[in-house]
Amino acid sequence: MSSSEGVPRPLAHRVPDLGAMELLLAVARLGSLGRAARELGITQPAASSRIRAMERQLGVGLVIRSPSGSRLTETGSLVTDWARRVVEAAEEFDVGAQALRARRDSRLRIAASMTIAEYLLPGWLIALHGQRPGTAVSLLAGNSAAVADRLRAGEADLGFVEGVDVPVGLDAVTVAKDRLVVVVAPGHPWARRRTPIPAREVAATPLILREEGSGTRQVVDSALAQYGGLAAPLLELSSTTAVKSAVISGAGPAVLSQLAVSDELTARRMVEVPVSGIQLTRALRAVWPCGQRPSGPSRDLLSLTVQG
Repeated sequence: MSSSEGVPRPLAHRVPDLGAMELLLAVARLGSLGRAARELGITQPAASSRIRAMERQLGVGLVIRSPSGSRLTETGSLVTDWARRVVEAAEEFDVGAQALRARRDSRLRIAASMTIAEYLLPGWLIALHGQRPGTAVSLLAGNSAAVADRLRAGEADLGFVEGVDVPVGLDAVTVAKDRLVVVVAPGHPWARRRTPIPAREVAATPLILREEGSGTRQVVDSALAQYGGLAAPLLELSSTTAVKSAVISGAGPAVLSQLAVSDELTARRMVEVPVSGIQLTRALRAVWPCGQRPSGPSRDLLSLTVQG
């Protein structure tokens, strides 16, 4: 239904914008359209055009122009009083919005899966501190499923996960690539193999695994699905550190992030076992609730991770 049928136009079409009101207040205070234009950083022709547009919109004359200056009409004085209240309310609104931004920018709640929390986030957070030294950062580390749950519950501002797919209800961007490797203790029979282990043999072998919901576990399970899936776990542990300790002790083989075992491989406390028939690669992703674009410190941290 159109306005001619009794429905009024939106308020934004009926009321002058804040810029026009600020200009009118400046003219009233300074007694000159030219001085008002200079104060607001616009040209005098632009100021004149804005006043004329405001007069057409309201249907009344507001300013009388003369060689000696500009003065308000009687109607202009009345409109100026109304405009002053609107501008003051807008200033209060702006102060409140700035306070909200300051509160948002004073903290950053991160939820991250274990590999990212231990091996990538520390460097990113050091760089963020250089940009935002006043932002207090809290980190909740857990598996990828727990990270997604925290974000959906509003308990974190930004998350990082390692799983096969983007969790439901979240938007994501890939921030890094990771390779998973099969590792054993130096004394394990696989460490002496001269040829790659077939993926089917890995699938049939009880492994030391992370718990259900772990991104690493999801990737391994998905990669070995074509070979019947994972055998029953030899051990099921809740942290990468625990898995590494079990491997080093000789308990059995595991599949872990190359990021997590680089030091152990260099020191020969573990041995990487080549595998044929599968590609154990994955995307590491930053995630956040759908439709809520990262802002403030979340946006800055995300920018650092993507650049890195």
